Amino acid sequence: MLTLARFARRIFKFFLWLTAFMLFSLVLFRWIPVPATPLMLLRLAEGKQHGQEHRLYNDWVPLEKISPHLIRSAIAAEDQRFMEHYGFDFEAMKKAMDYNRKNRAGRTRGASTISQQTAKNVFLWPSRTWIRKGLEAGFTLLIEGIWGKRRIIEVYLNVIEMGPGIYGAEAASRAYFDKSAEDLSARQAALIVAAFPNPRERSPENPSRYLKNRAQKIARMARNLPEEAYPHP
Repeated sequence: MLTLARFARRIFKFFLWLTAFMLFSLVLFRWIPVPATPLMLLRLAEGKQHGQEHRLYNDWVPLEKISPHLIRSAIAAEDQRFMEHYGFDFEAMKKAMDYNRKNRAGRTRGASTISQQTAKNVFLWPSRTWIRKGLEAGFTLLIEGIWGKRRIIEVYLNVIEMGPGIYGAEAASRAYFDKSAEDLSARQAALIVAAFPNPRERSPENPSRYLKNRAQKIARMARNLPEEAYPHP
């Protein structure tokens, strides 16, 4: 008979082993490519559940094989203070809170850094619960301390969702422009980044007027980024 005490011990052991596994993975991913993320597996399961063929296209490439245009565009659009903060941009958080408090149109603005997005993508499930946000904060601090900025942006650009079944810079470059990630032009890189907020609905290959305008803005911001604002391949 399973008593309450024995059940509690089993739960405690489960979470202890899970924590150990996650920390081991975190250290391991400092050096080796991330094979899959929870979001990739979730999308795969969703496709099978609806009887759809859903393949994962994710060709890992080192940062030096990714166009500097894409690195600058991602940082310009997602986290311009990436090299300055330690995982959290409190200035951006304050601005987002002020905007969301004043905005009455129902639109909200986020303030997640690239470090936070990477922690969420690699280790956690997609949700907006406080538990998930708390774990995200913990993993963000850990990857900032163990991985460093260069590795964080490298992982980010290799695992982020960039289209239906498309993850990472190399897969997106091949799918949309039939070229490697290191050969992306400034315009192509900006188009890929412009689709980040909704990559399954927006196509860099056949961009809408909105996507073109957003890409132009991102390309302009990327050109204006100072050299110290991004890690160099």
